[in-house]
Amino acid sequence: MATQSRMDLAKAKSEKVTCLGHEFENDEARREHFTQRLREHLADPSFRSTPGFPQGSDEDIIKMSDPPYYTACPNPFIAEIVAEHGKPYDGSVDMVEPFAADVSEGKNHPIYNLHSYHTKVPHKAIMRYILHYTKPGELVFDGFCGTGMTGVAAQLCGDTTAVRELGYKVSTDGEVLRPDGEGGWEVFSQLGARRAILNDLSPYAAFIASQYNSFDPDDYQENEIIDRFSQFIEEMHPSYLTAGPNGMSDPTTFSYVIWSEVFSCPSCQFEDSLFGFSVSDGDMKDKFDCPNCKSTLKKGDLERVWETVLDLDGTTTLKEAKTKPVEIVASLNGKTKRYPATQYDLDASQPKRNSVEIPDAEFPHGRQTRKVRNGSGISKVHQMFTPRALTFVGDAWSACLSESGTRAGRKALFLLSSAITLLSRRERYRDGTGKGAQSGTLYVPSLQVEKFPEDVLDRKQRQFSRALFNSSEELSTVNVGSHTNLATIPDNCMDYIFTDPPFGESLQYGELNFFHEAWFRVGTSIPDDCVMNYVHEKDLDFYGETIRKSFNEAYRILKPGRWITVEFSNTQASVWNAIQVAMQQSGFIIANVAALDKKQRSFNSVTTTTSVKQDLVISAYKPNGGLEDRFLQGQSVDDTVWDFARTHLKKLPVSKIRNGVVENVPERDARRIFDRMVAWFVRHNTPVPLSSAEFQAGLAERFPERDEMFFLPSQVDEYDKKRLQAGSPPQRELFVDDERTAIDWVAEHLKSKPSTYQELHPEFTQRIGAGWRKHEEKPELSQILEENFLNYDGTGPVPAQIHRYLSSNWKELRNLEKDAPALVAKARNRWYVPDPNKQADVEKRREKALLKEFETYRAHRGRKLKEVRLEVLRAGFKAAWTERDYQTIVDVANKIPEDAWQEDERLLMYHSMAETRLEAAG
Repeated sequence: MATQSRMDLAKAKSEKVTCLGHEFENDEARREHFTQRLREHLADPSFRSTPGFPQGSDEDIIKMSDPPYYTACPNPFIAEIVAEHGKPYDGSVDMVEPFAADVSEGKNHPIYNLHSYHTKVPHKAIMRYILHYTKPGELVFDGFCGTGMTGVAAQLCGDTTAVRELGYKVSTDGEVLRPDGEGGWEVFSQLGARRAILNDLSPYAAFIASQYNSFDPDDYQENEIIDRFSQFIEEMHPSYLTAGPNGMSDPTTFSYVIWSEVFSCPSCQFEDSLFGFSVSDGDMKDKFDCPNCKSTLKKGDLERVWETVLDLDGTTTLKEAKTKPVEIVASLNGKTKRYPATQYDLDASQPKRNSVEIPDAEFPHGRQTRKVRNGSGISKVHQMFTPRALTFVGDAWSACLSESGTRAGRKALFLLSSAITLLSRRERYRDGTGKGAQSGTLYVPSLQVEKFPEDVLDRKQRQFSRALFNSSEELSTVNVGSHTNLATIPDNCMDYIFTDPPFGESLQYGELNFFHEAWFRVGTSIPDDCVMNYVHEKDLDFYGETIRKSFNEAYRILKPGRWITVEFSNTQASVWNAIQVAMQQSGFIIANVAALDKKQRSFNSVTTTTSVKQDLVISAYKPNGGLEDRFLQGQSVDDTVWDFARTHLKKLPVSKIRNGVVENVPERDARRIFDRMVAWFVRHNTPVPLSSAEFQAGLAERFPERDEMFFLPSQVDEYDKKRLQAGSPPQRELFVDDERTAIDWVAEHLKSKPSTYQELHPEFTQRIGAGWRKHEEKPELSQILEENFLNYDGTGPVPAQIHRYLSSNWKELRNLEKDAPALVAKARNRWYVPDPNKQADVEKRREKALLKEFETYRAHRGRKLKEVRLEVLRAGFKAAWTERDYQTIVDVANKIPEDAWQEDERLLMYHSMAETRLEAAG
């Protein structure tokens, strides 16, 4: 195998290569040509001023890059790649429904596990979306690409085995089939690789993405750079020796060393390692006795002992938590032994450093870095390693960087970067062994595990060389820069977008990636990092605005009529709403929200009490131009309302089947369609011409309704067929947490059972208990009834809604005239849902009352209101927007708790757009 690998490598070096219309003698000539072109771009000050441009010298950026496929800066070759491989816009391919099914894919896959990162979406999950929305050869974009799983997924859409692993069938002519919900199979896609354009703000993430998308296991079977790692270990051999228990055996190589921070007892100042205080039989105890004074202690009671160490320059000093080796694990006479560390082991851990590639890099000011400084006193990256590990990593990294212009060097760097955390002090001790670093943090534990590097790297090399996975750099292009400025990508060129944006404040990517990027000497532009971070004064407004600008760019580069899928995991409603509002402000129209279960949860998710088990996936589309053109060409506003409704209904899933049961499609609800229509009109700075009730009445006149969902005439037969096969209507789940959902619950109840106040009140009271929104004023049932429904007072004929209910449930009331005394007596004081003809009048009456109350909010002076009615704010903001009174929206928002309007999609949209209009006005 090794001989064959060398032959393949020699062949690759001699084979001619064609790239972007140029023919080269070999791949190295290709890289040399495009590297020179990249140098010319880097010499241009305007190129370096691009938002999100990384921190680093020209030479360091070039060392990381493999142009034109990957550049550790904005990729100036993307336009050429799009021109060569992109396809012209074809409106005939737009007729595709959103991918409406929920997806569940685990993370424990050999490809997924090759290289760790703070967060990833499993490539198998992304494949389902790409197969649904695209054809072979089309361009897929991911602007927050992380490790490039979207690119991997795009390429594997051409791998028959990978597609079949999804539960799909592949025919002999390349058609991809999926279950049709009726026991059969339907063709929905075509086998074939798609091309990916990937972007990330982090040079480190983009480097991983570039390597995932140019992966060949043969590169790791025989690699002269990786072979040199063993040479470095051999040169440091004395440092990895241990003398055994009490120095009684011949020195042997350890498997790993347990290091412990040193603490003192608060009662007697006795000093010992945390290991000595708290570990017994390999387990760390929550409570333990001081060996000296016998005081019962917990870790939090102990006082950390500090020491002064020399910095890399040999003169400057640094203060850090004192640590020492406390236990050795080694194989002695064929058996694994554990024994206390000795002075011999401490001396062996301090070798002389030779490498110049050890970064003298101070962690930036931030949330995660502050925790490390305050905890272990670590302020620089090199302090994350024991002296012995630092020496080895420095030598190995230097060898990789010196050959980064070669494929072998880049592959060795990829492998080493996957192991560097395992070789650091971030490796935790648990249950007697190492348990990996704590994901999503820079946490340095008090009990650390230093592993023998040859064991780590051998394991990694086996993992990489045995991966049953190949990908080609020719099918993926990687860019480093801010998603808010994708200047190197042309307009209307992408066929599909899948993206996984940052999760508010849960992960501080720029700070976390600094640990690796310091070694590359090319770092993230942290001011452009799209996160919430109180240390950097990045609040929800910053996050929302950055996300909005990012979606503006996504909208610009996506072809009309095509789809974007946004995968998102967050526990805060305000951040979830910021994402949705930003998408709609950018012009996207949301068509579906589904769930993505990644099966394995991160540390932050597991320990956060408000965590969610499933990520949410938003499917949205860019209007195909017809609706926009007709509106701009002078189509009346009223006609545009129904033009929008028809266009939108065409994009929505007709049905959703799960386990043979037809489910409700929330986006087909009349009020949800109204919300999308309002967002579209607000974005176009046009007053909404209809009230919700008028819009709902118009929908009922123009479109077929089934199970409280609206369809186009061409869609309803398909839904009826699915509904008939399922045998039961879809069930709607109503969770009451604010006034709007309380109204919905009352409406659902009264539709099936017109009731008196006394009959309704007990159950209503139970419904508005736990789970109510924090700043939402709880309404009285009487107020909800009076503002939204009608009451029969016994005057005139009994309304049809009440008559149907009474005659169906009381035999003696059947076949009576509507003014029969017995029927009137039973119907008196019952509340009921008005029919569409009267609904508009009820709506107007209600809106008048809401606007009257809104005036009290506008006139309020003094402290912020603690509780408000969101329905009042919605009506007031809508009226102010219609009157172009943007200042009122902003002023009233300042009088109420931020959470109240930030956690409501409509209020956040009005507020965000009002601020934009005010800023534009000067």
